[in-house]
Amino acid sequence: MPENEVVDIAEFIRPLRVEPGSRVDLAKDFDPRYKAHLGKREGEELLRTGVELLAEYQTRLAAQGTHGVLLCLQALDAGGKDGTIRHVMSGVNPQGVRVSSFKVPSSEELGHDFLWRYACRLPSRGEIAIFNRSHYEEVLVVRVHPEHLDRQRLPREARGPELWERRYRAINDWERYLTDNGFRVVKVFLNLSKEEQRRRFIQRIEVPEKNWKFSAADVRERRHWDEYQRAFSEMLSETSTRAAPWYVVPADRKWFARICTSAVLVHTLMELDPRFPVVSEEARRELLAARHELEQEGL
Repeated sequence: MPENEVVDIAEFIRPLRVEPGSRVDLAKDFDPRYKAHLGKREGEELLRTGVELLAEYQTRLAAQGTHGVLLCLQALDAGGKDGTIRHVMSGVNPQGVRVSSFKVPSSEELGHDFLWRYACRLPSRGEIAIFNRSHYEEVLVVRVHPEHLDRQRLPREARGPELWERRYRAINDWERYLTDNGFRVVKVFLNLSKEEQRRRFIQRIEVPEKNWKFSAADVRERRHWDEYQRAFSEMLSETSTRAAPWYVVPADRKWFARICTSAVLVHTLMELDPRFPVVSEEARRELLAARHELEQEGL
């Protein structure tokens, strides 16, 4: 990959990155309609390029078998997580990608620590794993709805006002542990405006083929919009680290959100720079002998 292309992608995603140690006010610091002066047609071409690059680097990642990549996607309802995964990963080998969606935890999952069910779905070396929602639900939904803590059956001393600070610290330590062991953590928050969410909800009601995507619970959850914005702002402030920074992707325009997510993931793989293994001289001789045998069969 030419060095100038690497620099261009890094510069493109720079405005999306949450600088470690900064304090985020989501409503003031990130515009859900930002599109970097791109038009949709130009954006579609960029997405095609991103998909091609992902396919190339994923093949290298799998061949090298040294690193793994975890992509965490967070968003409110109708934020575009499913569509982003479908479009961005459209060109990669499905054998090298695993997507996990996290719903309401089961009784077995509630019997463990809050990171346990996520640890069970981590990528293997050579693999890309995608979390459609992630361990960050434990400082978002659970924070907005603290009644969920009752189901987690925490001991009394583990609750209280310091609970969220401890969870942020545990998440940061866990992600540092993963990166230290060769697993890169890529974190993307799809930042949707309240008005665009309203419009998408109405569309899901009006279009019969989209009815299955909508639930009355989505509207009830929307009533907590301001609480979620505060929870997202604090989450971004407390857990964007040098080892695993957050990227806030403008999500009001689906095509631009997909370009940005693709660019963040491609940039991560470029930094890893996985290479195809070089075979030993002995292995090369075996390959040549095998080719000779195959050629003899055709005579």
